[in-house]
Amino acid sequence: MKLLIRWLVTSIALVIAAWIVPGIHVDRDSWTVFAAMAVILGLVNAIIRPILKLLSCPLIILTLGLFVLVINGVTLLLASRIATSWFGVGFRVDGFWPAFLGALIVSIVSVILTALLGEAKNA
Repeated sequence: MKLLIRWLVTSIALVIAAWIVPGIHVDRDSWTVFAAMAVILGLVNAIIRPILKLLSCPLIILTLGLFVLVINGVTLLLASRIATSWFGVGFRVDGFWPAFLGALIVSIVSVILTALLGEAKNA
């Protein structure tokens, strides 16, 4: 059940990021695009993100953790490229800065929704 809720939260966060950030384009406004992108982003975060964090550990320490925001942007950009080229999912990110802003929005929305759902679950 936790995995399903996490997937739904990520999908909603991607919808909001695509709505706010001008450099994120979705070919068709369908939940299948956001659902597939949430799965691909989850896999990229599970497999590639730890490697990136390990390789950039000195930069993360030097910037007091702010470099993790850059890593989040890179993983969103990479997930978008994988989704578009390998799976034909119509979720495109134009470059690094839209990916950075999109990842920032996805992170903020995910934290807020997880906190709201966590409080509703505990009540």
